Amino acid sequence: MTGEPLPAMLRRFRESRGWSQARLAEALCSAAERPTVTRHDVSRWERGKRVPRVWLPVLAEVLGAPRGTLERATVADSGPEPPETLAALLPPGDAVAPLRSRTGRRVGQTTADDLAARAHGLRLADDVLAGGDVIVPAFRELDAALRVLRESAHSHAVRRELLRAVGELAQVAGWVASDAADARAEPTYRLGLDAAREAEDAPLAAQLAGSLAYHRSNNGRVADGVALSVAAVAEAGPEAPGKTRALFHDRAAWAHTQAGDAQAAVRALAEAHEALSEADGDAPDWAYWVDESELEVMDARVYTELRRPLRAVPLLSRVLRDYPATSTRERALYESWLAVAYADANEPEQAAEVAARVVALAGDVASARASDRVRAVLSRLSDFRDVPEVRAVLDASRSRA
Repeated sequence: MTGEPLPAMLRRFRESRGWSQARLAEALCSAAERPTVTRHDVSRWERGKRVPRVWLPVLAEVLGAPRGTLERATVADSGPEPPETLAALLPPGDAVAPLRSRTGRRVGQTTADDLAARAHGLRLADDVLAGGDVIVPAFRELDAALRVLRESAHSHAVRRELLRAVGELAQVAGWVASDAADARAEPTYRLGLDAAREAEDAPLAAQLAGSLAYHRSNNGRVADGVALSVAAVAEAGPEAPGKTRALFHDRAAWAHTQAGDAQAAVRALAEAHEALSEADGDAPDWAYWVDESELEVMDARVYTELRRPLRAVPLLSRVLRDYPATSTRERALYESWLAVAYADANEPEQAAEVAARVVALAGDVASARASDRVRAVLSRLSDFRDVPEVRAVLDASRSRA
């Protein structure tokens, strides 16, 4: 593998042994008889943030790799063609350009803080309501924030905070529009991305780009979703808070899954868990919901789509056991993958039991995504229509239609 850079080479050798980063760190400490290497050190080496020059002999020993190969990799000047950047995929626009003359009142930090609080309130509402329920207030708040940004007088520092608030409101509005199958989703994400860029908030820009990638992946634009989700990870950079990087890797995993690239999807899942393990409490408010349970949900969704039900069922069963009953849409979505996983595991009776709950839950929320998942579940169950429990669910759904 001529020209392979050291970070990729280390990951390749480690994964060929089936080792985690923590396992490699333990092996290095044992071989060197110095407990000075941690999993975080290995992570930094594999992300290119540090070069382990003094550890190369030990790495060669424990990985069974030629020392000369590792040493040459430290100065490799060629590698895989880099993915397209976010700027190339989504060139900056001027959607948040100020008016030529400002005649409005002067606003300060308090106004920016109030807009940010409104964005967070909408996010919390989205936890228990569906897109069709939240879309009107979400766009009302976004429009109001845009008027403040464009028509008020404010300092440069306050403008940056106003831009950040507009970016956050645009992400919420785009998200609920996507959930409601509203055509405004994509242009709203693009507007928010312009705001985040002007605010020089790379994690927020990546959040908007990753959200748009997820929207495209779920609406048939799979190649676009992959390119954009990978670019979002790069846009955030390795210094972004761990929770945010976990979220961006998770979206990349989903895009790769939709594209049928199982290896890339599973690798992105691992990177998401690794990033979350490095979280240190400095994440922005919009990443409040990212935790181990949510990552396990994405793990299970990916495994279900990849037809690996024996991995998916235990994960979803464990998460759903304690999942809030008030999060009706999420329960409908997550249980839909559980139903499909049971069907793939040739357990049609259990699949039918879960599917009945999915149909009931989805009927209570104004979510196009939930409706789509009901159709996917019923389509998968149709292979077992001769099973009485399955037939009852299919008949009940037809009568309800």
